Amino acid sequence: MKDFFEDLDERMEKAKELLLERYEFQADKRVYNFPFLIGQGNWMDSEKLKPADRLRRVNKHGTLAIGFVGLAECLKALTGKHHGESQESQKLGLKIIEHMRQKIDDFTEKTNLNFVLYETHENDVIEYLMSVDKSIFGKFKGVTDAEKYTIGFALPKDYNISIKDQLEIESRYHQLTNGGHITTIDLGIKAQGNPDAFEKAVKLMKEFEIGYGKLIIN
Repeated sequence: MKDFFEDLDERMEKAKELLLERYEFQADKRVYNFPFLIGQGNWMDSEKLKPADRLRRVNKHGTLAIGFVGLAECLKALTGKHHGESQESQKLGLKIIEHMRQKIDDFTEKTNLNFVLYETHENDVIEYLMSVDKSIFGKFKGVTDAEKYTIGFALPKDYNISIKDQLEIESRYHQLTNGGHITTIDLGIKAQGNPDAFEKAVKLMKEFEIGYGKLIIN
């Protein structure tokens, strides 16, 4: 685990440097490079800038986001079980994301910029990352044997679990991912035309303080 966290830190540092490089490139641009955006007042403090001013004053209000995918597969590789199958895996999952959030907060403090942590859910990203890992490591059951990774901290879609238990597990990560998060609840086809099922699910989301939730019928 010591090697794992050292590797994680190294990758987060690389991500930070890439974000800062992009930030400096954008901050060096001038108002006249973005006349429409500045003219519409879409950026905070943009009304204070003159055409030849650089954009650092407004860019500093934006976010520099580092995302992650596949916590379930990560835990499967490390422990043999994902966070829905084992309390110990859930503890480790929280430890990993808490560690990442602490790094993010450290980046924010040291740079005075808005670094955030979020769970990546873009399909093209999670499919691409899976294909890369397959080509490097091959197929491993529960880890790289699917078409794509699970979204962020989500439990695998085919894992059978009650709505309440899913919310209890995933809600713990919402407070840690200050750049964005989502929990998706599959109510099943039987919920179609059943408003009580939707109401119950929404109330459970409120109870577990889900920051952003999605209900689907499959």
